[in-house]
Amino acid sequence: MRVVVAEDRLNGLIQRSSNVVLFGHENPDGDSIGSCMAMYRYLEGLGRRAHIIINSRLPEYFSFLIPEGVVSYYTEAPEDCERLVAGADLLVFLDMNGADRAGGVAKAVEKARKGDVKPAMVLIDHHLNPKAEEFDIVISDTEVSSACELLYQVLLSQPGVAGDVNKLSLECAKALFTGILTDTNNFANSVYPSTYMAVSALQGRGVDRDAIFNHVFRSYSQQRMRLMGHMLQDNMRCIAHGVAYFTLSRRTKEEFGFVKGDSEGFVNLPLAIKDIKMTAFFTEEEDYIKVSLRSKGDIDVNEFSRRYCNGGGHRNASGGRLYMPMEEVPAYFESKVNEYFAG
Repeated sequence: MRVVVAEDRLNGLIQRSSNVVLFGHENPDGDSIGSCMAMYRYLEGLGRRAHIIINSRLPEYFSFLIPEGVVSYYTEAPEDCERLVAGADLLVFLDMNGADRAGGVAKAVEKARKGDVKPAMVLIDHHLNPKAEEFDIVISDTEVSSACELLYQVLLSQPGVAGDVNKLSLECAKALFTGILTDTNNFANSVYPSTYMAVSALQGRGVDRDAIFNHVFRSYSQQRMRLMGHMLQDNMRCIAHGVAYFTLSRRTKEEFGFVKGDSEGFVNLPLAIKDIKMTAFFTEEEDYIKVSLRSKGDIDVNEFSRRYCNGGGHRNASGGRLYMPMEEVPAYFESKVNEYFAG
């Protein structure tokens, strides 16, 4: 459902802005960096000064999208990021439903909004429950595949583009295609007729689908492949109600030389099993357990995550956090699965 449509006001805000900061969410994925880079390339074409802030470093296989000096990581350079926010007159949040999802830099955003000269704030997102009260403009639609698909529609609506995809730069088109490709798991999840129309137009613009596919899905390290084998052979648990899950502890990360992005997509693997209808992937972080949930058909993992995992998302793809030791997670999760399917 589209919540607010404000593409016309967005153009006016961009035209009045000289320093724009774009934000991706914590634990960035392809849709996060794709939407940020696409917006950056669009602003670049308008002659606007822009910069991207992401809480933590991206997986290496997305580096093909990012020229040097365009992205700052808050966990590595917090003071630099805070200065960028303080000097901005427009803040754009992509692929998140509220500013808090940007991570530690959200405190700098809150401070800037309380200052004498308040930057305008824009949200462009496809998740449920946007925090509309935080923003001056909200463009939110849950019935699209990704933030990149929504941004594609937004950019086409802008006066300088006027529906002509060829007026977007090729680099902008590549970034949009990357986000759609990754958030649909190579067009396996959350795909709408509008999704195919968008990617067809982007390919017509000159995007090399095979090159992007190879960057994203065929640039993995040897340790990732060995970790995947270990997770499938020794860690995957299939339980009642057609549910499967994995747990990835910090100890296992160390054993396999884990780097950010190495477990990307693992949560989808058990869905290839005929009778598995819901999967979960639990990753031990420093202060919490990261939860990823996926499902087939009518099983609503958004509802499950909101009830039991302090999170949310979409019907068939959701996430959250648990605050307990990893060794307690299996018993907790299995009990909640039984409770959920009981009714």
